[in-house]
Amino acid sequence: MTKIVPKITIKELRARHNMTQEEFAKSVGTTAQTVSAWEKNVLSISPKNMVIICNKYHIQSSDLYGI
Repeated sequence: MTKIVPKITIKELRARHNMTQEEFAKSVGTTAQTVSAWEKNVLSISPKNMVIICNKYHIQSSDLYGI
């Protein structure tokens, strides 16, 4: 089974923008707990949140999904 490796992780994206989980969460309209779950791969990013993140941070969904 092939593992999909993202070009950038949420944690790396936050670091590029010098943001805490709380700050990133507020910027995309979610909670720090959700951001933490994304970073730990406990929770997948919903399509709605993916669109918000991509638009706000000028990235493609394939950058996060490694497609």
